[in-house]
Amino acid sequence: MNTSDLSSPNGHKPHPTIVATATALPPYRITRDDVKYYFGRVFEVPERRVEAMMAIVDNAQVHNRHSIFPIDYTIEPRALAKTNNEYIEHAVKLGREAAEKCLERAGMRAEDIDLIITVSCTGFMIPSLDAHLIKLMGFRSNVRRMPFTELGCAAGAMGLSRAADFIASNPGSNVLIIAVELPSLTFQRKDITQANLISSILFGDGAAAVIVTGQKRPGPQILVTETYTFPDSLGAMGLDLRDSGFHIIWPKTFRK
Repeated sequence: MNTSDLSSPNGHKPHPTIVATATALPPYRITRDDVKYYFGRVFEVPERRVEAMMAIVDNAQVHNRHSIFPIDYTIEPRALAKTNNEYIEHAVKLGREAAEKCLERAGMRAEDIDLIITVSCTGFMIPSLDAHLIKLMGFRSNVRRMPFTELGCAAGAMGLSRAADFIASNPGSNVLIIAVELPSLTFQRKDITQANLISSILFGDGAAAVIVTGQKRPGPQILVTETYTFPDSLGAMGLDLRDSGFHIIWPKTFRK
């Protein structure tokens, strides 16, 4: 590739550009009415607390969420090994679907990608998601890989930032970012903490992909990136792995 062709008229390299996005959603849906119906039947909490949680359901503005399994199966306790195998299977499936859609919309092929960044924190897999997709989708053997597994909600933004950094060092390159989260697999019916109850109301399963390029293409541009870690923020949000699976962690004000 002749990178001199990638410069703008004033001699500066073009900013990294988002050329395509795509999503992939599992087939099952959990509605707000489903949450209301199952909440009091699944969690052993006082009626007064159930009423308070129902008010949160009504005000959350989350009318539908997607799930990889029907709700009757989702709420049943399962061994950690089983839920993690389910995570691997469906993370690969949804990640591939989102990536294929994104490549098609960008007018690219798998071999055009120079770096794959994968984002996920609701399960565990080694080799990581990108390794599975290289084999399944025909990415180049020398494609760069950058799996993010412990950044939670910040990982998508971090992925865009690292994509911009890579393109700055490799002009004209293409980066594919794939995010897959399956929080329904972290559902804990015996955990009646505020954090777990609220997360059961908010989060749904799905995948998203984005392609960022250093070539001159139309689309939103990444002008500048910055990383800042707030002091004393380790307990702000996270997942605690126990024998029963992942348990969500929120600030102490929500742990009651």
